[in-house]
Amino acid sequence: MRFDLITIFPEFFAGPLDHGIVRKAREAGLIEINVQDLRVFTKDKHRTVDDRPFGGGEGMVLKPEPLFEAVEYLVHDSMGDAVAKRELDSNTAIVLLSAAGKRFTQETARRYAQLDRILFICGRYEGVDERVAEYLATEEVSIGDFVLSGGELAAALIVDAVTRLLPGALGNEASSQNESFSPRGQSAESFSAESAQHAAPLWVPAERLLLDFPHYTRPADFRGWKVPEVLIGGNHREVAKWRREQALEKTKRNRPDLGRESG
Repeated sequence: MRFDLITIFPEFFAGPLDHGIVRKAREAGLIEINVQDLRVFTKDKHRTVDDRPFGGGEGMVLKPEPLFEAVEYLVHDSMGDAVAKRELDSNTAIVLLSAAGKRFTQETARRYAQLDRILFICGRYEGVDERVAEYLATEEVSIGDFVLSGGELAAALIVDAVTRLLPGALGNEASSQNESFSPRGQSAESFSAESAQHAAPLWVPAERLLLDFPHYTRPADFRGWKVPEVLIGGNHREVAKWRREQALEKTKRNRPDLGRESG
C-alpha cells in the first residue's frame, strides 16, 4: 500500500513515521510512504502556497493551483476541469484533512486498509480553497471535534491506524480484532481454553462497538492494588465473561455515545 503526504512541512514526518509498526511495515515492504513538498509546485520566487480569501476575513487560505498540480504529478495524470473531471480508480483515495470533514473512525481505517493508495492533503492556515474539497479530494476527513494547526498530525495518525490493519503488520493478527472500536461476535459460551491463549472475544450484537477491556500484568499485587482474582483463576469462560462486563462498563462510563447494549 502507498501513502502520499502532501505538505508544506515535509520535515515534520521525519519522526512520527520512523518508529514502531509503521517503521516495521515500511521495512517489510508492506507500505510505501512518499512525502511531497507542496512548495515545489509554486511559480513565484517566494514559493507562495496561500492567499487571502475572497470576501474578506482573517488568515490565509491554501491556493488550489499547487494542490491540483501536486496530485497530478503524483498520479501522472490531469485531474481535469469544470468541463471534464477525471475520476480516480476505486482503489485510490485523495483525502483532504480538515476540521470540517467527516469524522475518522475505526470503520474508516478498515475501509482505507482495503485500498492500494491514499494521497493525503495536509491543510494549513485558515483552510483550503473549497474547490480542492469539491473537485480534487475524494473525501474530507477530520480526526475529531477540535482544531489543529495543520493536517500533518492527523495524517500521521491515520497512516498508523491504517497500517496496523494490513495483513502482516502486526505479529498477532488477533491484536487488531480484539481492541477498542472493533466489532465482536463470539459468545463467552463458545470461548475455549485454546482460543484464550490468543485472544478474549466478547459477545455483543454485530453493530455494537466497545472500548477495550482492562488489562493487567505482573506484579499481581502492586502497592496493595491487586489483579482481579478471576484473571488468575484459570477459568477461561469466566475470564471472557468478566472482560465482556468490564468492556461494557468502561464503554458506558467513557463513551456512552457508542450506544447501549440491546437484549
